[in-house]
Amino acid sequence: MNLSHAYGHPVSEEDGAALLGRALDLGVTFLDTAALYGGGNNERLLAKAVMHRRAQFTLSSKCVLDMHDGKRGLDGSPTAIARTLDGALQRLGTDYIDLYSLHRLDRNVPVEESVGALVRAKEAGKIGAIGLSEMSAETIRRAHAVHPIAAVQSEYSPVVRNPEIAVLDTCRELGIGFVAFSPVARGLLCDAVRDDAYESDNDIRRAMPRFTGENLRHNLIAVGAYNALALQVGATPAQLALAWVLARGNHVVPIPGTRNIAHLEENLGALDLTLDASVFAEIDAIFADGGIRGPRYSAAMQAQIDTEIFPGEELA
Repeated sequence: MNLSHAYGHPVSEEDGAALLGRALDLGVTFLDTAALYGGGNNERLLAKAVMHRRAQFTLSSKCVLDMHDGKRGLDGSPTAIARTLDGALQRLGTDYIDLYSLHRLDRNVPVEESVGALVRAKEAGKIGAIGLSEMSAETIRRAHAVHPIAAVQSEYSPVVRNPEIAVLDTCRELGIGFVAFSPVARGLLCDAVRDDAYESDNDIRRAMPRFTGENLRHNLIAVGAYNALALQVGATPAQLALAWVLARGNHVVPIPGTRNIAHLEENLGALDLTLDASVFAEIDAIFADGGIRGPRYSAAMQAQIDTEIFPGEELA
């Protein structure tokens, strides 16, 4: 996502291709995109940059949350899903996507109907596994009853713990992989956010309450303690966050996004960390009891999220 969407101006095609190629060179085996990212441009970037190396990675993309009639919106109808999938296959320059997910829940369409559309796509040989993104345990169970769900994506990091309410346990029970996006908290846990003077008006964090104003100033106090802990254990803040996510369970896989090859290499260094459980306990303590203030999404964005929330979170 970072290469084409949400954090200001997209990188050049050349820089994006170089980063994706380096990721494969370093052994990354899972690349996640979506129809929404850059209005399809991220899928086009993957086609040009890495699809000639298709045997080296699992290709993941998503539907439902897309540009509909020129506007961002949800459409979980089977017709829209089929249209988005066919467009994705064309943009990606392939006839098969390994993992295809419902990006969000369209509350106007029963999830069983949306999953049914993906089942038919699988039967037609267009996709392999079926996934979900930002959905509740109840919705996951309903979807899984139609067809086994292979993976569920949700935001998860030391500062975003919503999956711990029910989704992580549900995935473990049903044998579903959990894909943790934004594992370094949109830059908060890699010393990349120090104030709310974001360079671009298009930066998604401008509309996220915990990344602006008094909320952010409060949150940076806890982040400062966290950064000090990372220094103490000989890791970068990003590596410490990724090690925390990796320690959550064998079924949990983080997908850190970056635009920078040096940051990519830094992130992968988390695999070499060996940390005592007491370090993870210290992380939990830093962010407990109001360490982080502010909802993770704006009200408009939260309306498209099905994942469980903590008491009072919408008003935090």
